[in-house]
Amino acid sequence: MNGNRHDLPTHRAPHDCPVCGDQLSTIRLGCHACGTELVGDFAPCEFCALDEQDRGVLNVFLASRGNLREVEKHLGVSYPTARLRLTKLLVVLGLAGDNDDVGMSTDQILADVAAGRLDPAEAERLLSR
Repeated sequence: MNGNRHDLPTHRAPHDCPVCGDQLSTIRLGCHACGTELVGDFAPCEFCALDEQDRGVLNVFLASRGNLREVEKHLGVSYPTARLRLTKLLVVLGLAGDNDDVGMSTDQILADVAAGRLDPAEAERLLSR
């Protein structure tokens, strides 16, 4: 590697310990350009726990400046599905409040599946709640 940011590894660091399941902490940072290393107990990145789909929803949400109608259009899903995906993202980040509405009606779920806006596997998961 020559220190160019494009040459950096694309692997994501694990978020949870593979032995006990507890959250991992970052204790070593290194510079690819000069080899400098810093050792300490660094604050975790709350966004690092997001899977690829959640990161995509977050990117679309930010790019649309929080407009859920724009998120709905960009993702090609219904408004309730866009809300559900945003709520799931908030739950993963630990930002969901007690009063957050995470439910969709059976009719909404079936209509979204029929229109191709909701994956049948996700619909099955929603209906089994």
